[in-house]
Amino acid sequence: MGKKIISTEMAPAAIGAYSQAVSVVGGRTVYISGQIPLDPESMEIVSEEFSTQAHQVFKNLQAVAQASDASLADAVKLNVYLTDLGNFVALNEIMDDYIKQPYPARAAVQVSALPKGVKIEIDAILSID
Repeated sequence: MGKKIISTEMAPAAIGAYSQAVSVVGGRTVYISGQIPLDPESMEIVSEEFSTQAHQVFKNLQAVAQASDASLADAVKLNVYLTDLGNFVALNEIMDDYIKQPYPARAAVQVSALPKGVKIEIDAILSID
């Protein structure tokens, strides 16, 4: 199987040597790179506040999913990276605004640091019917 690179201006441009997402051609699986709370137009962090950052991360994930002809409803796995697990409850509440049951599999781990000093990063795997 080959791969197709997914890119959209509706989500932040890659800030390193990676693509926003890669689709496995024929398999209808999409791997979305970690999204951080950057505004796609300004490429600046949207806020220092966790909730605002988390909402932006989900908006960025939605934009890349849409560019893949999918949605977050197609997510089968999320990996969530937090700099403070004290934000776990808020994460669950915010996630419910963007993803409904049945929920994807998910890992949520605390890390010592994330790019640009943000508080949250999420990557996703989508399976498109």
